[in-house]
This record gives sequence, C-alpha cells and structure tokens, in this order.
Amino acid sequence: MNPQSMLQLMGMINTFRTSHPKFASFIGMFIRDGIPEGSIIEITVTKPGEDPVTTNMKVTASDEELLQSLKGLS
Repeated sequence: MNPQSMLQLMGMINTFRTSHPKFASFIGMFIRDGIPEGSIIEITVTKPGEDPVTTNMKVTASDEELLQSLKGLS
C-alpha cells in the first residue's frame, strides 16, 4: 500500500472513531485483547423499514492469525 493511500485510510479510520466512539472502543477491545479460537462472533444489521438480519461465525485458528496480522498494521 502506498503512503498516500495509507494516510487516506488512517484519516477515514479516525473519522469513523469520532463518529462512532462506543463501537470503535468495543471493537478495539477485542483487537487489543484478541478473540480466541472457538469464540462466536455474531452481528445483526437492521436497515430502516426492514427486519433484522443476523449471522455468526466461530473463530478458527486462521481467523486468529488474520486478526493478529491486521493488528500489526495499526
């Protein structure tokens, strides 16, 4: 990734954190502390005027490796 794209991405991340401080803090806690293999991540999205849609995933060893790699980018 070139430096200009990295700076642009960091700016977008900072804007997201400012707009959604509780959510960013929540996600940051799990990035910082890790999410062990076997954990279940569940997310629900509710669009205006529509029923909620929920999905989940069980964290695998390769997922942990990906999260650690992403953690190294910050």
